[in-house]
Amino acid sequence: MARWTDAHRPRDTTGTMTSRTPDARPAAPPQPVDVAAVLRGLDAIFAAHDGPTRAAPYLQEALADAERQGDDGARLTLLNELVGLYRSQSLHDDSVMASRSALTLVESMGLTGTDAHATTLINAATAMRAAGRPDDARALYSQALSVADAAFGPTDRRLAGLHNNLSILCSERQDHAQALAELRAAMSILEASSVDPERDLDIATTCTNLALVSFTLGQHEDAARYVDRSLAIYQDGGHEDDPHYASAVAGHAEACFRVGRYADAVTMYRQALAIITECYGADNDYYAVTAENLAEAEAEAAAAAAAGAAPGTGPSDRPSTATPVTAAAASRPAAAVPTTRTLDSGLDLARAFWEEHGRPMLESRYPAYSGRIAAGLVGHGSECYGFDDAISRDHDTGPGFCLWLTAEDHAEIGAALQADYDALPRTFRGVDRTPTTPRAHGAGRRVGVFEIGAFYEQITGYRQAPTTAHEWLMLDEATLAAATDGAVFADPHGAFSAVRGSFTRMSRDVRWALVSRRLGMISQAGQYNVPRMLDRGDGEAAWLSVGELTRAVASLVFLLTGPSSAGYLPYYKWHFAALRRLSRRMGSSLPGAVDDLSEILRLASAACFGPGSPDARARLEERIERLCATIAAELQARGLSSSGETFLERQREHVAAHITDPWLKAL
Repeated sequence: MARWTDAHRPRDTTGTMTSRTPDARPAAPPQPVDVAAVLRGLDAIFAAHDGPTRAAPYLQEALADAERQGDDGARLTLLNELVGLYRSQSLHDDSVMASRSALTLVESMGLTGTDAHATTLINAATAMRAAGRPDDARALYSQALSVADAAFGPTDRRLAGLHNNLSILCSERQDHAQALAELRAAMSILEASSVDPERDLDIATTCTNLALVSFTLGQHEDAARYVDRSLAIYQDGGHEDDPHYASAVAGHAEACFRVGRYADAVTMYRQALAIITECYGADNDYYAVTAENLAEAEAEAAAAAAAGAAPGTGPSDRPSTATPVTAAAASRPAAAVPTTRTLDSGLDLARAFWEEHGRPMLESRYPAYSGRIAAGLVGHGSECYGFDDAISRDHDTGPGFCLWLTAEDHAEIGAALQADYDALPRTFRGVDRTPTTPRAHGAGRRVGVFEIGAFYEQITGYRQAPTTAHEWLMLDEATLAAATDGAVFADPHGAFSAVRGSFTRMSRDVRWALVSRRLGMISQAGQYNVPRMLDRGDGEAAWLSVGELTRAVASLVFLLTGPSSAGYLPYYKWHFAALRRLSRRMGSSLPGAVDDLSEILRLASAACFGPGSPDARARLEERIERLCATIAAELQARGLSSSGETFLERQREHVAAHITDPWLKAL
């Protein structure tokens, strides 16, 4: 029986990268690619279930843009994305070529021996394995282990993903005992790093892998336990709509087949096949192998029914050809997979409205200017972050987009263009423009025609990014997030993207100064004040301290990952949505922080207010200390500190040593 192998799905996003057309005026200087926006666009493509047709062209165009701009950092990120995407679509030659390009780029950028090198080696090895080149894969995995041992911490989940991938290779070579050892090593890392093992998706996937290898070795009781645990994590954690749930369902189907429960196996294989089709399409190895498994299960079920056999009459003695699926620890999909899609996301709707009504209007009525006008959706509103849902659509939503003009062009045609924009249909794809709240009227309007400088002044108070450290520190992160979120649908002139990009280029001095501040707050609020307030019996003060800790950690994750790739921490109600999305991206700092913070908040609820577990306070303080130790290790890994000190106030001097501005250093 064949196996569906490698459930890795590279990331999803919306937003198409558009090439710039020649203009009579001087071209704008090359600008770094907005990687965060590209990845948001990819997330939305998969959320819309358009990955099989749109994802590859989208990434290829983004990569071409990065090459034109000479942005090597963006190129490396996008090449790694393409390696996984091509592999998931069974385009193995393309996947191998992309991985080679990525490794060459790592060397040319001087990143040999870094975590980026280790991650790229893992991706390249997995591409070789999927392409049927086990010797090349083994050599690359060995290199990855060597680099990862130095670059990753002992509980880094990327190490678990590496062991999972090695187990696949061992199984394909029929070395099932070593495959089991690799999976146990992965499980040990995951359980040591997990804040909630019973809701941990990576543990669920590894349990599925362990079940399949255990079946192969004849360890049926162990296999059954692993299958039960995997399904319990997906179901109890409410993850049945996660695309990786297909691997758990397929693993359970395999278990049912082995014990002769053929009808149950048929049901589960059909469920797995539906998820695969939804997320990856039908033209790939995953679909073909799972369909083959389903056909075999259907044949056995029909034979059993014809013979009048009762279900579950005994195990099959069929030899196994099962191969585990990869944990894909750092790249789970960002969006759930509903069975039907009833509403477009705000960005989807805006883009479609632009393409069907906005672009034709510009080309027909303003042909002399259409090559100079940028279009997109940026600014305030959940739809700009990609977090909108049906609940969001009770105000300030509907079909609409922004048109951005230079000051000169706005003076010439701004009023007429706004009138033409206002004349566009009020209803599109069955969605009406909802009434706007007072804050979205007049100068605060979110869509329509804008002069570029005025648009950014409305959001940030500045017509372009600040030029001094003092001005940068005056801007809060939610404001910067609103200035750099959303998507640009078209910008042939490049003037808007130049200003937008400038807001992502926070100086290193300012960034490290903010990192230092966040370390101070984490230490002061979490390590110092939480226990002191609980000692005083002031649960409310302790709860507020936990809130400050949470905000500071969330900000730290974005600052360490970097505004040019991660953007900025948005408005408070989207902190966790943004952290969850960022944690799934390759190269994200502190990917486990979102789970740590969730657990800290749950424990704090009991410790601060009760009634709850009698050891809630001890567990709360332990979790805070564990998170701080992880942060200290991340500072060391990023070269910001040489100290293992876990009381984070004492890490500030190490970070400050990297600041060159005397004023910032003294803050």
